[in-house]
Amino acid sequence: MPARSDPPRHELGEIDAAALVAARAADDALAIAREMESERWVRYLERLPERLRDEPLQDVRAAARVARAAFGPKDSIRDALPELVTEPLLKAVDRLQKAIARFDAHR
Repeated sequence: MPARSDPPRHELGEIDAAALVAARAADDALAIAREMESERWVRYLERLPERLRDEPLQDVRAAARVARAAFGPKDSIRDALPELVTEPLLKAVDRLQKAIARFDAHR
């Protein structure tokens, strides 16, 4: 059975909007990581805004998982960057993952 292809991003209003909010939050976190010269988090975050902003659903799904993994129990972005940027990123990524889960559940 062939895999069902995802519709274009512009047809997924809720997901597209949530991905754009997450991309802006990732941009903010990346800017602060650069200011703080936190090379590890700069490298980690560098491609996320672009992937969240411009990629098809399958890649947005993967980018959201990568972004959420930054909040791990042992190694967390929260330990390196201020709450001012980490919490909006976390909330935006969680909102995006919920929107994707709703889409997947109703396919």
